[in-house]
Amino acid sequence: MGAGMEQLLNPILQGRPPQPLLVVISGPSGVGKDSVLMRMRELGFPFHFVVTANSRPRRPGEIDGVDYHFVTTERFREMIDNDELIEWAEVYGQYKGIPKFEIRQAMASGRDVILRINVDGAATIKRLAPEAVFIFLAPASLDELRHRLLLRRTESPDEVERRLAMVADELAQLPNFDYVVINHADRLDEAVGQIRAIISAEKARVYPRRVIL
Repeated sequence: MGAGMEQLLNPILQGRPPQPLLVVISGPSGVGKDSVLMRMRELGFPFHFVVTANSRPRRPGEIDGVDYHFVTTERFREMIDNDELIEWAEVYGQYKGIPKFEIRQAMASGRDVILRINVDGAATIKRLAPEAVFIFLAPASLDELRHRLLLRRTESPDEVERRLAMVADELAQLPNFDYVVINHADRLDEAVGQIRAIISAEKARVYPRRVIL
């Protein structure tokens, strides 16, 4: 085997740490992305959890710098103009985006990075970093998703139905993802366990993914 091919092999073969992963978790609004990430934190997953910048007001119980970087609309537009974001979108009149520095710093130090992002944003990351691991978090059914959104009480019934109408378009993007995990309402740990298994398998690839941003 040539030296070039050996360099591409999994570094664990030489007793070194595995290649850091960039893991993207996406799915419809209300499917439980935040709950999954919170449970992963509670279980001590050794990830750098990227905090997304957001121009909307904080909801009760949310913590600035933990749930989101809450910034003004003016500051967000500055970040766009200064090319400080890997991906951003205007969703329902509010801005969301991912700061570049968090991903680059974490991966440079050898840490895995996990992103929670909407489906359109995942498509943008796919173009920029095709070697990332893309996981689609799906609801068990539309009725279950409607129930989740109504329980959340952050959208009006009309907004809930508008979000549900988007799900078919979001599901149509499944071919852009590597894995799908069903997040049943009462089986959160099952979904988290499947994500853990995906990450473990990715760490064992003979030729690991190498993300360059």
